[in-house]
Amino acid sequence: MVAEDDEKQAELVRRYLEREGHSVTVVYDGRAAIESVRHRAPDLLVLDVMMPRADGMDVLRVLRAEARELPVLMLTARSTEDDLLLGLDLGADDYMTKPYSPRELMARVRTLLRRQRLSVADDAVAPSTLSVGALVVDPDRHEVSVDGEPVECTPGEFRILAAMAAEPDRVFTRQRLLEQLHGFDRYISNRTVDVHIMNLRKKIEPAPHRPARLLTVFGVGYKLTDPKASRAAS
Repeated sequence: MVAEDDEKQAELVRRYLEREGHSVTVVYDGRAAIESVRHRAPDLLVLDVMMPRADGMDVLRVLRAEARELPVLMLTARSTEDDLLLGLDLGADDYMTKPYSPRELMARVRTLLRRQRLSVADDAVAPSTLSVGALVVDPDRHEVSVDGEPVECTPGEFRILAAMAAEPDRVFTRQRLLEQLHGFDRYISNRTVDVHIMNLRKKIEPAPHRPARLLTVFGVGYKLTDPKASRAAS
């Protein structure tokens, strides 16, 4: 599905997608995007930020509040870091600024769809729960809790947390975490991982600025650990 109020841009994206064999629905405002996703359940949404009747950020808020986990690739004329952080925090899977290369857009679409297929396949063999101390990740239910209290995570945050919870105390490089998010894609920035880590710390750490669970290993990457076990070992 393509949600883009600029008809020329929407037609260009539609043609490129159809050329790659996709069936494409185009809508031109935010409310139509929400209703169309509800009724058609697309495999992926290409979502413009600046649209009438509801902008792309509001569309994303509604869809993620309804626990709709379809991949979302946002398109925007804005290029500030605040916009990038907001889009990722709301649950966008990827973010492109205009003007963009249609070929790059198609590469990102392929990556998101491939990652979605791999995620579905992995869910079939995933363990019921993953525990790292008081932190519990349930891949089947797509749920996270800390000390029994539920934690709301975006799809990107959940993928990172589930990967790290499956191998506690292992140091994950940013590149390894990027592969969990998007597969092997040279277009995605390491900054995306840092944003997700920052947001996760706000949700699972008692003191986000002094993390005890989701630790930085300087010069390498990040690891997830049980703070009680770490204190006992020391």
